[in-house]
Amino acid sequence: MIERTYTVVGMDCGHCEGFVTEELERVEGVTAVAVDMERDRVTVTSEREPKVTEIRAAIEEAGYELAAPHS
Repeated sequence: MIERTYTVVGMDCGHCEGFVTEELERVEGVTAVAVDMERDRVTVTSEREPKVTEIRAAIEEAGYELAAPHS
């Protein structure tokens, strides 16, 4: 399993967490999503290396912005 953490701009409530989680869980290979709204971070666990373009598209579909990937 591969785990990657991303900074997401604009999340500020439980609904935000749900929208982001729902969209990221649709990305092929994603097995888990953990949102830390206080730190504006989302950690994605995947069966394969997630493509930043897929992660960005899912986050934008949820209505938020991908600021920067972390390791």
